Amino acid sequence: MEEFEVSDASKKTKTIYISTIFSIALVLLMLGMLGLILVHAKNLSNYVKENIVLNIIVDEGAKETAVLQFQKELNANQAIKSTVYVNKEMAARNLTNDLGEDFVNFLGYNPLLSTIDVYLKADYANNKSIDALKASIAKNPIVKEVIYQSSLIDMVNKNINTIGLIILGFAAILLIISVALINNTIRLAIYSQRFLIKSMQLVGATRNFIRKPFILVAALHGLIAAFIAILILLGILFYAQKEIPEMIILRNYTEFGIVLASLIGVGVFITAISTSFAVSKYLNLKIYDLYR
Repeated sequence: MEEFEVSDASKKTKTIYISTIFSIALVLLMLGMLGLILVHAKNLSNYVKENIVLNIIVDEGAKETAVLQFQKELNANQAIKSTVYVNKEMAARNLTNDLGEDFVNFLGYNPLLSTIDVYLKADYANNKSIDALKASIAKNPIVKEVIYQSSLIDMVNKNINTIGLIILGFAAILLIISVALINNTIRLAIYSQRFLIKSMQLVGATRNFIRKPFILVAALHGLIAAFIAILILLGILFYAQKEIPEMIILRNYTEFGIVLASLIGVGVFITAISTSFAVSKYLNLKIYDLYR
């Protein structure tokens, strides 16, 4: 009979531990998905900003060697990510492909001018930086005109900032909810061990001696839960990139690594802290309070 009771108690304890691990894993999965959304949002923001084009119209009389030398100077500028030189012949071919007919033969000449398309780094994709760069570029004698859509840049930056604030607000709310859920899960798991905690205290065990094994077990559960969440996240990422190949432009292994490492840290830290508080609560209770 006694062996049956011990076996039954052991099974219940294992069931509680397993349910605790998977409950924490699901919460960490939500946090991990939010972290990946934040990472993707940042990368997407940079991608959009770095695809804003600054068109430099080259003077018709400029020699190509001078244009290529000017392009090298532009590439050396810290604000510029890359440049693309499109001479008038290439511009005519591109426009012919877009129109579907040879407009040069129709007009009898090529009216287009050579251009240099400038792509900025994300940190410099704002009107203040672009105006300063435009003023510097316009001083070069081979430059006829510098064109960019200031209203588009304002709209892009405004929308990105608004979306960023919404995501951060949602992240803060979800983080609070996640911590509360993990804390409640741990408290319920420790509740089933309250009599064991009080029994150890009654036979003379110190608070730290009682707390230590519970915290170590909880940290281990947090670690296991984090690895489960990470495996599910990697599966989701693999599937998403398989279905949407364009997502590869947003992939950044360093930032992904930080998100996944953060999940491990959060899982271990929150479970350990919650367990410490929960055990301390039952250590401070009177024996008759354990039955309430």
